[in-house]
Amino acid sequence: MGIRRTLAAIASLSLAAVTHAATLPAGFTETRVASGIAGPTAMAVAPDGRIFVTQQTGALRVIRDGVLLSQPFVTLSTNTLGERGLLGVALDPNFATTPYVYLYYTSPTAPPRVNRVVRVTASASNPDVAAAGSELQLIELSPLSTAYIHNGGALAFGNDGKLYIATGDNSDSANAQSLNVTHGKLLRINPDGSIPEDNPFLGQTTGVNQAIWARGLRNPYTFAVDPATGRIHVNDVGQDAWEEVNHVVAGANFGWPQTEGFAPGGVAGVRYPAYVYANAGSNCAIVGATFYRPTASQFPTEYAGRYFFGDYCSGFIRTLNPPAYSAATGFATGIAGLVDIETGQDGSLYYLARGNGGELYRVQYTANSAPSISEQPVSVSVSAGQPATFTVSASGVQPLAYQWLRNGAPISGATQASYTIQSTTAADNGALISVTITNPHGSVTSNTATLTVLSNGVPDATIISPVSGTLYRGGQTFTFSGSATDPEDGALPASAFTWRVDFHHDDHTHPHLPETSGIANGSFTIADRGETSANVFYRLILTVRDSEGLTDTTFVDIHPRTSVVTLTSNIPNAQLTLDGVPVTAPHTFTGVEGIVRTIGAVSPQVSGGVTYQFGSWSDSGSQSHDIVTPTDDTTYTATLQSGGQSALFEDDFESARGWVRTPGANTATSGLWQRGDPQPTTQNSVTLQPDNCAGGVACMITGLTASVNAGVNDIDEGLTSMQSPSIALPSGRTVTLTFRYFLAHIDTATSADYFRVRAVGSDGVPVTLFQKAATSSNVGAVWRSQSINLSRFAGQTITLRFEAADSTSNGGTVIEAGFDDVAVRAN
Repeated sequence: MGIRRTLAAIASLSLAAVTHAATLPAGFTETRVASGIAGPTAMAVAPDGRIFVTQQTGALRVIRDGVLLSQPFVTLSTNTLGERGLLGVALDPNFATTPYVYLYYTSPTAPPRVNRVVRVTASASNPDVAAAGSELQLIELSPLSTAYIHNGGALAFGNDGKLYIATGDNSDSANAQSLNVTHGKLLRINPDGSIPEDNPFLGQTTGVNQAIWARGLRNPYTFAVDPATGRIHVNDVGQDAWEEVNHVVAGANFGWPQTEGFAPGGVAGVRYPAYVYANAGSNCAIVGATFYRPTASQFPTEYAGRYFFGDYCSGFIRTLNPPAYSAATGFATGIAGLVDIETGQDGSLYYLARGNGGELYRVQYTANSAPSISEQPVSVSVSAGQPATFTVSASGVQPLAYQWLRNGAPISGATQASYTIQSTTAADNGALISVTITNPHGSVTSNTATLTVLSNGVPDATIISPVSGTLYRGGQTFTFSGSATDPEDGALPASAFTWRVDFHHDDHTHPHLPETSGIANGSFTIADRGETSANVFYRLILTVRDSEGLTDTTFVDIHPRTSVVTLTSNIPNAQLTLDGVPVTAPHTFTGVEGIVRTIGAVSPQVSGGVTYQFGSWSDSGSQSHDIVTPTDDTTYTATLQSGGQSALFEDDFESARGWVRTPGANTATSGLWQRGDPQPTTQNSVTLQPDNCAGGVACMITGLTASVNAGVNDIDEGLTSMQSPSIALPSGRTVTLTFRYFLAHIDTATSADYFRVRAVGSDGVPVTLFQKAATSSNVGAVWRSQSINLSRFAGQTITLRFEAADSTSNGGTVIEAGFDDVAVRAN
C-alpha cells in the first residue's frame, strides 16, 4: 500500500449529515461551542478565553464568549488543493501584552509553491481583527512538489520561547532524512524568524535548513508542549501500519522511511516512539495534541499531566499518563472528523472537528449531574414526501434515556438519539419537535425545532461531464460541467451550483477540490505524486439549491488506470527501495498510471557472503531515481556487481549527510565544527585557516565564517566534537578509514591542544584512532591525508568522532582545524 494516512487527512464532509454523539467517561459532559466552521484545521486558546480557529480556505476565525464572530481575524490568500491551505496557528507566549498571532499556510501562487509562517498583530482598537498591514513573513520553507499531501502545519511555542514548526515530507519519503530540505521535520526558530544559535544541525546546513531541530517524520500534523516540563510530543501520521507519538529532543531522528512504529527495531541512530497504535480497521490518522496542565484544573487529579490525542477516522480521544507516556487509556469516542484538541486555562478540554459542517466542543467535568445537551435539534425544511430527521447530542452519567415530543406530547416509540418521519405530508407542516433526556440524576428538555413541509418539488442535478466510467491517470486534467432544473424555478443558474472533489482511499477520504460555488463548469487536475495506493478513486460531487432552499446532490466517480510494476535484480533477495522504504527483490506492486515513484538499490550489500555494488538499472536510471508508473505492466531490474573495494561510507561534505555535534561533548565556548566554505585567516603571519577545502567547496571546519579574523571564532577553552552517522562494518574483511585534515596554531600552543579521531563501537566506549598534538610553534594550515585500519571493529556498527581541543591549562591559544573527504572502505 502506498502513502496512506495523512491528515488534514482529512476528508471532506460526507454527503449526508453525521449525527454527533460523543461518548465520554462518567461525570464528563460536553457542550457545542460553535458550528458552521467550514474546513477547520487547527485552533489556539487565548488567555482571555477567546478561541482562534483556522479554516483551510485561509480565514482565521475568532470565537468569543461562545459566539463565532462573523468577521475573520484575518484572511490569507492560500492554495487549498488537497491538504494545502491555512493549517496552523499559535499565539505569542505573552499574548496579553504582545498580541502576535503566528500562522502556517501554503502560498497561493507558483512557482515555487511553498509553505510559510507569518506573524500578524491584533488591532489595538479591535483585538478581534488583525491590524491592517501587520503581516510579517518569518520563514519560507523548501519548495513543494506537485504532491498535494503531507504538509504538516502545526505551530507551538516551547518553554524556551522558541517557535516550533511541524512539516510533512511532501509525499517524498527521502525528504525526511535529508538536511537539505525542511520537509519531514520539526523546525525551531526565534519569534522574529531568525535561527537560534543552539539548533543542532547549524554547522551542517545553510539558510532555512538551519532551522531543523529533529527529522525523520512523515506527516506531523499536530504536536504539543507540556507547559510544566517543556516535554514535546509530536504525532506522526503513519503509512501502512502505525500511528506514532514521539518524544522530541534536539537532533532526534525518528526513522522515517527506514522505520515506522517500533519496526524494524535496533536501527542505529533512530529515536523510537513513546507510544504507537495500529492504523488498522477504522483508524487512519493521529490528530490532536495537548497536555492537561490548565491554570485552574477541573478534571479529577489523575488527569494532571496527561497527554490527549485522537484519531480522525475512528473519532476517538485517548490519553497517555506521565511519566513514561507509553500506555493509553480511552477517553472519548464517536467524534465526527476530529482534527485538534486544546486545554483551556479554565480547565475545560476543547476539541475541533470537521464533521457536521465544522464544530467546536467543550468538555467539562460535572460528576453526578443531570444530562447536558451538547447539540440541540435544528429546524428542518423538506418537500412533501421526503423524510425529515431530528437529532440531539447529549452527555452525562449513563444510561441516557430519550423521549421525543411533538407539540409537547410524547411520540410513541421515539426513544433514540434521533427521530425520523419517513414520509412527510402537508399535515406535518409546522410541527414542533423536541426531546427530553433523562439519567439517574435528572432530566433536561431540548429547544424546540420546527418542521416545515413545502409544497414545491426538489431540484434535479445532472453532471454532464465527466461521464460515469471515466478513468484517469496521474497528472491528467478533467473539465466538469452540469445542469439543473427545478419544478418551480425551471433551469437553475450557475449561482445555484456547488462543486466538490473528494479523493477516496480505502475507507476514508482526503479533500482534493474544496467546495466551489457559483459555476456550472470548471476543471481540476489529478495529482501525479503523493498517494501511491491503487485502491483509490476521485468523486466529483454536485449539489444544487433551489429558491426555497431545497437541494439535490449527485456524483460521478473517476477510477484509476493501473498497471503492475515488478522490481527485481540479478542476485537473489536483493535489497531495493521503493519510495525510500526497503523492499526485497522481487517486489511487485499495482500502481496508478502516471504517478511518480522512486526506486533505488542498496549499495553496497552482501548476498551469500559476497559484497555487491550497484551497477545499473534496466531503464538506465541512476542508483535512486524517479519513474512514472507506465501504461503497461513493466519490470525494472537492478544489476549488482561483485568484487572490488566496497565503499561503506563516504562524505565529501558538499551536502549535509547526517553528521551531528556529539551530544554533551562540545564544551568549547566558540569554534564549534560547522560545514562550510572556508575563508583565509592569518595571525603572526601564519595561515590558520586555508581558503579552500581538501576537495570541492565545502568541508568541516572549526566555526569560522567568511571575513572573520582568526582569534575571534577559533576554538576556545574546550572541545568541539562532530559525530558521523552510524556505519555498519562487515566481518572478515579489511576495513580502512581515510580522511584529509589540518591542524593550525600559533606558538602559544602546547601538546594539550590537539586534533583527534575516535570510534565508538558496540560497547559504547570511544576509542582513539588518531591524534595530532600541537606544539609550541607557529604551524600553518596544510591539508594532510591519513589512513587508519578499522578491522578491530569488524562486524560492529560504529560512529566516528572528529574532535579538536583548545586546552584551558595554558590559558587558551589560537587553534584552527578542519577535515574533509571521509571514507570507510572494505577490501
